[in-house]
Amino acid sequence: MRSPPPRGSGIAGPAGELPEQTDALAHLPAGETDDMWHGEQLDLDAYLARLGYEGERTPTTETLRALHRAHVLSVRWDNLDSFLYRSVSLDLADVQEKLVRRSRGGYCYEHATLFAAALERLGFDFTAVSGRVQMGAEKILPATHAMLLVGVEGRRWLSDIGFGACPLAPIELVEGEDGNEVMIEGRPFLLRRTEITPGADGWALHHPDGRGGWVVRHNFTENPQYPVDYELGNHFIATSAHSPFNRRPFLQRIRPDRTDQLDGLTWTTTAATTAAGAEPDEKRTVEPHELPELLSDTFGVELSPEEAKLVVERVQPQDGRPDQES
Repeated sequence: MRSPPPRGSGIAGPAGELPEQTDALAHLPAGETDDMWHGEQLDLDAYLARLGYEGERTPTTETLRALHRAHVLSVRWDNLDSFLYRSVSLDLADVQEKLVRRSRGGYCYEHATLFAAALERLGFDFTAVSGRVQMGAEKILPATHAMLLVGVEGRRWLSDIGFGACPLAPIELVEGEDGNEVMIEGRPFLLRRTEITPGADGWALHHPDGRGGWVVRHNFTENPQYPVDYELGNHFIATSAHSPFNRRPFLQRIRPDRTDQLDGLTWTTTAATTAAGAEPDEKRTVEPHELPELLSDTFGVELSPEEAKLVVERVQPQDGRPDQES
């Protein structure tokens, strides 16, 4: 008899259902192995200390909410490795060294790899998925955004901890035409099931468009993704000439009351109460030599002397934008 697959991200059990799970979790495939995301290799104490988290270590909704919020507020979003080196490692040891011990940031694949290892270590059931970042685009874009769907206490949640200006809480997947409209610490979101590409059903996360409506931030199917799948997407983002994240520095830091963003040499600050799509509350152009101090003081990203020197050298102002030639 085939034994049921254990928790973590992977394949579904017989008939695509999980034994002894509720119907809400039957859609959430479990893993081929208990350590697909190498949770046993995670220095959990160091990771939780990085987050400032001192709560329970049990797989409950309360724990998921607290970990999600702490991760988003503590671990920055940055693309500096892809910008500087066009190389980003998803090996958990490298991700831990960078995001936990060196207090650096990373982009979605690194965040999802780290968070998946933590959830796996704590005993959560989850599925890794990939989304297409739309931000109002009408054409079909590649699925290069990493997220996790977490099943806990009979409900399913989107835990999007690697977008940059992420929701500060997981958002429940609610069936039905209206979906799930939520206000999270002053920031509104709408998550609903819909046709996301021709003939393909999935979920779309919306935020306000600044004109009284909604715009799709990203969409995704529930097709499980594995570490090897994330390696492919990561390679594209880090190395492709079509990737937006290896041509200029891009950083985001979200706080409960505001979001700071650096796009090339443009630094913006947007209050939590400012509608998405509206103009930022503050905007200025910085000089290349100002970047290391700005990254440290505003974004909490500490560069080594070598990295600081390389960032300044690589960012050459041309019409207000950094050099985009590699």
